[in-house]
Amino acid sequence: MSSGQEELKGDVVSNVDGLEGRLREIGHRIFENPELKFEEFKAMKWLTEELEKRGFDVERGVGGLETAFVGRCPHGGDGPTIAYLSEYDALPGLGHACGHNLIATIGLGAGLALCPLMEELDGNLLVIGTPAEEGGGGKIELIESGVFDEVDVAMMVHPSDQTLIGRGSLGIKEIKMDFYGKASHASAEPEKGINALDAAISTFNNINALREHMEESARVHGVITDGGEKPNIVPEHAGALFYVRSPKNDYLEELIGKVKKCAEAGAMAAGADVEISQEGHAYRPMDPNPVLVDLFRDNIESIGVEVGEAKGGMGSTDMGDVSQEMPAIHGYIKIVEEGVPAHSQEFARAADSDEGYEGMIAAAKALAMTGVDVLGDGETFEKVRERFRE
Repeated sequence: MSSGQEELKGDVVSNVDGLEGRLREIGHRIFENPELKFEEFKAMKWLTEELEKRGFDVERGVGGLETAFVGRCPHGGDGPTIAYLSEYDALPGLGHACGHNLIATIGLGAGLALCPLMEELDGNLLVIGTPAEEGGGGKIELIESGVFDEVDVAMMVHPSDQTLIGRGSLGIKEIKMDFYGKASHASAEPEKGINALDAAISTFNNINALREHMEESARVHGVITDGGEKPNIVPEHAGALFYVRSPKNDYLEELIGKVKKCAEAGAMAAGADVEISQEGHAYRPMDPNPVLVDLFRDNIESIGVEVGEAKGGMGSTDMGDVSQEMPAIHGYIKIVEEGVPAHSQEFARAADSDEGYEGMIAAAKALAMTGVDVLGDGETFEKVRERFRE
């Protein structure tokens, strides 16, 4: 690394420090005003206004999504284009228990810190607002609509109970099942009914038996969405919703086929019918770019953050789809004691705590420094691109 790049990294670190108060303010404001997928109008307004105030050219409503945006640093060159991604949707009933208020400000802070230095680098810088990660697949829609066509490298950081860099994610598909039977009086004439709930329960039991023969990294978990109306009526309809996950696309499809057979067998055993459909989001596995992983690790360790070893299972994210299209990383920054799960009240409190905002600042610095690496050295970018091609 040249002395010039080292100096630029020192500059972006100082820039993030200078932004800390404003980033905390925006992160807290988003936390206090949680908005569900595709409804993040306030968060988008605050983020885009801040980008415009600091010189970015902003386009709102990109890709046909009202709450998506692209902020473009006005200083650019002929080199590659990097994008920092911001998420800002909340969870139903739990608010920002996944810390998306911090993801939003991490991407914002990295972009604002790096933009003033872009005239000394070779390339272009975007901050892309990606709505509806929680089940809406906003990034997938932006990919399909061409918003990412000009992006060569995409980066973001997610809050967690550990600081992790190269962790992947599970691909996921959502399977909806509707079981149809026949209603009757459950006490006087049960023999005239066909119990759709029995079919659903049998399906759960069949899937539980399947678990013994699943690959260890795969996951299947579901809920009953409709179990009938009253105990004295044989349920003529029952519903279930399952998430099927795997880190491998091929095995994900194989496992979905087995889950469907479990439902068909459950329906057959009860004498019911079943309709199976794919619902909601379908995310591909996250494939972190190894060169970017090493760069980001070096940068975050250089500012005193200890990187841990991955423990426990993985979730799913539409950033996985981005990583299948271009070199990408989806790092994690520790904001809470190890063992505290995401999507919990404890994690929500951490997302609006001093520890949460300290993690936000560290992650923004490391992202901005990694941007210096990618745009400051054409050889580095070629290594990133070559590993992606491999």
